[in-house]
Amino acid sequence: MTEASTRPPLVVASTNQGKIAELTDMLVDRYTVLGRPDDLPDTVEDGDTLEANASKKAIEVASHTGTDALADDTGLFVDALDGRPGVWTARYAGEDATDADNVAKLLGELADRCPADDPDARSAAFRTVIALATPDGQVRLATGEVRGLIAAEPRGDGGFGYDPVFVPVEGDGRSFGQMTMGEKKTYSHRARALAALVDLLGAG
Repeated sequence: MTEASTRPPLVVASTNQGKIAELTDMLVDRYTVLGRPDDLPDTVEDGDTLEANASKKAIEVASHTGTDALADDTGLFVDALDGRPGVWTARYAGEDATDADNVAKLLGELADRCPADDPDARSAAFRTVIALATPDGQVRLATGEVRGLIAAEPRGDGGFGYDPVFVPVEGDGRSFGQMTMGEKKTYSHRARALAALVDLLGAG
C-alpha cells in the first residue's frame, strides 16, 4: 500500500483551476485531493457572508459525493470602497466576468477615489473562510486574512483573480502575481485559513 493510498479523500468544491492547484499543493501531504464532480451543478452562491457561501458549497458536495468536502469563499475588502467588492469579489464586474474584467473595474473605481501616488489610501484585506463538511452535514469553519495594498496597475502574471494587483504589506513590495506559489503561501489568506483548519481539527 502506497503512502498516497492511505490518505483520506477530500473533494475540493471548486471549478476554479487556479484555486484547485493552490489548495492541492497545500493539502497533498495530508489528503488525497479530488476535484469537484462534473455531474454536480454549480452551487448558487446567494449568501451575504463568506461563511454562508463556503458552508453551502461544502455541504452540497459532501452530500453528493458521500465524502468529506472542502470549500472556500474569498473576499477582497478594499477600505476606500467601503469594503467592496467583499462577498461579490469573484463576480464584481458581473456574473460572467473574467479576472481581467474584475480587476479593471476595481482599478477604475479606485482611480476615482485614491491617487496612484498615495498607496496608503489603497489599503485592503484578502479574507478567506474555509468550510470542511462531512456527508452528514457537519461543518467546521476557519478563517485567514492578509492585509495589503492595491497596486495602481497589474504586476506579474502568476496566480489568479486579483493577485496581480494585491501587494501584501508583509512582503517585499511584489504583488501576489509576481510571487511563486511557495512564496505566496508565506502570506496567503488561504494558507492561513488552512493552517487554522488543521489546528481546529487537531484540537477536536
